[in-house]
Amino acid sequence: MNLLNGITYNLRGLRLGLKTPKLLFLGLIRFAAVVIITILAASLILVYHEEILRLMWAKPASQWILWLWYVLSWVLSLFLVGLSAILSYLVSQILFGVFIMDSMSRVTERMMMGEEHELEKVPVLRQLSYLVKQEIPRTILPVFVLLLLMVLGWLTPLGPVLAVLSSGIAVIFLAWDNTDLVPARRFYPYKKRFKLLLNSLTFHLGFGLLFLIPLLNILFLSFAPVGATLYFLDKHGK
Repeated sequence: MNLLNGITYNLRGLRLGLKTPKLLFLGLIRFAAVVIITILAASLILVYHEEILRLMWAKPASQWILWLWYVLSWVLSLFLVGLSAILSYLVSQILFGVFIMDSMSRVTERMMMGEEHELEKVPVLRQLSYLVKQEIPRTILPVFVLLLLMVLGWLTPLGPVLAVLSSGIAVIFLAWDNTDLVPARRFYPYKKRFKLLLNSLTFHLGFGLLFLIPLLNILFLSFAPVGATLYFLDKHGK
């Protein structure tokens, strides 16, 4: 049930975001930012991917193994493009994505509750600084976990199992990056917010499943703060 609720709230957020002009504007800015940075990073990597490959393995003279070099070239290209997409998301998220997400969450809260509820009034600069500080562990932690699982997949025969597990962990953390916006803005302690995640893992898995759909995942990610805020307000209210 929680799994289906997660999917439902993500779709509700997308629908509300697309029909609300201010949310649509903010979501499209985030969508465009991630796409543009990803394209620039991928283009830069692809331009120099042969040089990167030569550092790993010089082009062989033997025609018998030359085909293997070309296969490795394509595999490396796909890997680097995927890596550039991840790094682009991290960069855009830490630099300015969190501000757009917080703005979308605030707009949604005002629409649903009539006002923003904060535990304490703090200066704007302190709020912005706090948001960035909270975004770093939310973004960096899952990357380290996924890299650890990736290495384990290479070194052990559990590669296929760990690939499925890493996908599930990735979407759970991506979902939490959105559902954590309201409690972070209300200055909930980090331990309390992480406990909220642990108590609703199946919901977050369902919410994040739509992030696995190729191409459409960027659209769902762009408007995810809306559905995540709806969920938090329905679940915890004020």
